[in-house]
Formats: sequence, C-alpha cells, structure tokens
Amino acid sequence: MKTDTLKAQIKRTLRRDLWLAIAPAALLIAAAFAVTLYFVKPAPPKTLVMALAPEEGGFNYMAKRYQKFLAEHGVTLELRPTKGSVSSVALLDAEDSGVDIAFAQSGTMGGKDQAVPEHVVSLGSLSYVPLWVFYRGERMDDVRSLAGKRIAVGPEESGTRALAMTLLQANRADTAPTQLLPLDRDAAIDALLKGSIDAVFLVSPAESRRIQKLAAEKDIHLLNFARAEAYTRRYPYLSRHVLPRGVFDFAADVPDQDVQLLAPNALLLARDTLHPALAYLLMRAASEISGTAGILDKTGEFPAPLAAGFPLSSEAKRFYASGVPLLQRYLPFWAANLVDRLWVMLVPIIAVVVPLMRAVPAAFLWRVRSRIHRWYARLKEIEIQLEEDPDQEMLQDMLKRLEEAEREVNRIAVPLAYAENLYFFREHVDVVRRRLTRRLADSPEHKDLPLQVSA
Repeated sequence: MKTDTLKAQIKRTLRRDLWLAIAPAALLIAAAFAVTLYFVKPAPPKTLVMALAPEEGGFNYMAKRYQKFLAEHGVTLELRPTKGSVSSVALLDAEDSGVDIAFAQSGTMGGKDQAVPEHVVSLGSLSYVPLWVFYRGERMDDVRSLAGKRIAVGPEESGTRALAMTLLQANRADTAPTQLLPLDRDAAIDALLKGSIDAVFLVSPAESRRIQKLAAEKDIHLLNFARAEAYTRRYPYLSRHVLPRGVFDFAADVPDQDVQLLAPNALLLARDTLHPALAYLLMRAASEISGTAGILDKTGEFPAPLAAGFPLSSEAKRFYASGVPLLQRYLPFWAANLVDRLWVMLVPIIAVVVPLMRAVPAAFLWRVRSRIHRWYARLKEIEIQLEEDPDQEMLQDMLKRLEEAEREVNRIAVPLAYAENLYFFREHVDVVRRRLTRRLADSPEHKDLPLQVSA
C-alpha cells in the first residue's frame, strides 16, 4: 500500500514537472501563431460577382467564357447585368453592392463631370473594342461633320454614350440643332436602317456580325477618322487602327476603302479589396481567353497594361512584369493558394517551435536534476566539516545527516530516462560515507561510542 502511494506521488510530481516545462512553450507557440495568423491572408471566396452591360463591347460573350474558366478552378462567377459601363463601374465602387469585378470600356469615366472612383483598379485591357460611327448622306471624315444631325449616342449610363459625348463635345457638335438620342444598340441600328436618324455611335468588336452587316449596307457609310492620331494624343485610352479594305467581305469589297478607327479598350476592373489569389486567377483567364488573334488584335497582344483611365492594381503590375506566380504555374488553384497561405505559417514553426523542441526537454531535465542537485549542498557541507577535525559526536551527527539526505533523495520522483542522476548522487554519498567511516575508525574514541552506520 505504501509502495502504491509512493508511485502515485511520483507520477503526480513528474506530471507537474512536465506541464511546467511544456506550458511556457505552448504559450509562446500559441502567441507566435496568433501573430502570424494576423498577417495571413484569408482564403479567397469561392464566388465572384461581375457587373457588365450585356449589349456593350461583346462583354456578354466574354463573361460566359470567364464563367467556364473559373468554374474549372472551383470559383463560381455570378453575372449582374447593368445598363452600361458607367453603371457597372458605379456598382463596383459602391461598398454595399456586392460586386467584385466588372467589364467596362476605357474612357467610361472620361466625362467632364466624372472622376475616377477611388476603390476601382484595373487588372488590364482585354481587347480593342472599336468605335463605329455609321451615318447616312454624303461621306464625312470626322465627328465635327455630324453637327446638326440626329445621332443615336447610346443609353444614359453606357460607355458608348460616355465616349460619344467626349468626342462630340471636343468638336462642339453636341449642342442644338444637333439631336442626341439615347437609343440602345438594336433600336439605334433599326432607326438608322429606316432612315429616322442620321448617325449612330456603336462600340463593338470588329468580329460582330451586326457591325459587318451594317457595313455592307449600300446607303450607309462608316466614318473614317481622318484625325485619329490627334484624338489618341488627347485621349490616351484611345488607340488608332486601320480597318483594311475588304476585310469583312473580299467578294463584295466590304469596306470599299481602308478606314481609320478609334478604339477604346475592353477592361477588366476590380474592387481594390479583391483577394490577390483571385486577381491572379482572373488574369490567367484573361491570358487564355484574350490572347488569340482577331481582326484588330495580334496573338499575345492581350491582356496588356494599356492606359485605361483607371490605376493598375499591384497584382496586375507584378503579373505583367513577372507573369503568373510560381505556385500557380505548377499547382491547381486551390493547392497553390493553400501552400501560399501555409508558407507563412512556417515562420513560427521555424523560429519558435524548432528551438522549443530542444528547450522543453532541457527544461524538464533541469527540474528533475534540480531536486537532486540541491542535496549536493548538504554533501558539500559535510565534506567541509570533515576538514575541520570533528570529534566523535560530530562525526556521528554528520553520518546521520548523510543517511537522511540519501533517504530523501531516494524518494525523489525521477523518470527512468534520468535515473542515472540519482545513482550518481548515491555514488557520491558512498564516497563521503567511506571517508566518514574511516575517520570514525581512526578515532581513539571509536570503541566507546557505537558506530551508527545503516545497513
């Protein structure tokens, strides 16, 4: 029964020593991980909301391709239709709209009363989306010739209207008797074909069948921007392009001459809080979807960091300078993101956990040894007294104290792995005991006093 009680006491003591060694280390590790987690980016959301005007710039077709690409990487893209690029950008800038990204055209914020939203950044330009000005009557060579005409400039919040108003205002052709009509794309084309309006502004890819069909109409002409270069100097978000003669239809020779065009860019915009991993994934999608050649685009020309009227995001700057991050080149999106986040967690592991793995056993060993080592002070005290030529009575007292120290040390809870420290102390006790017994044996009074040596 006594043995069981002693064993239980030893276990409690060892358990307490272990916890006293582990607890500070655990607190340090927890603090290190807590600090690290503060700097670790949260996991990217699995759903993105995109604002776009379905009738502008071929955005609806592009959005479907982005949906497919993102779905392959476990991200759902929800589409939110808007009236135009202006309203798409406004939704993106609004905090409570829930919109993460948007398609828009460069020049959207080019109006005299419009400022660039502070929370909207560009992930790059995706393609050239030419401005087409179709008209009836005698041939013209510039927007200024449209003064006094009935012109469809697009709905109020559309990017087409924003660009049309910029050009018309620059040529002072936007005031009476000019009539500016807010017709949508289909209504404007029908009105032009019927002759109820004189001109229409359209922003659409060169591959659009509606544009090619309209260009083939005999009584309708496509405006040739004779001063295209001058416009690009004033408005950096525009670029000059030449539509080659006959490119739409070689047999019918459509168009029947080279035509200079002005083209804004189709933009991929994002809120400045977009998760960096999703920003890189979207730019990968842009490289795959927008990297092919078109009538005006060359292979690999897009996506590109062209002037767009919006600041380029930090991720976009790195992407266009260095390409896709290393992890996303060789790992699936979810795996690359997981490794990227876990990589930061290695900091506390390397800086804190690894050293503590050595420190904890050392602290535990120190606590075990300290219980034994403090008895060495008693041993040293007895040895010092031996040098002072003690009498028989003092020698007996010293021997008694030595036996008491040995008994107390034998009761100390020591794990088997550290039992050698206990046996070392007992050997040292034996050394001192032998010295004591020799002194007692050499003393002339040893016959009169009993020798108290425990068995």
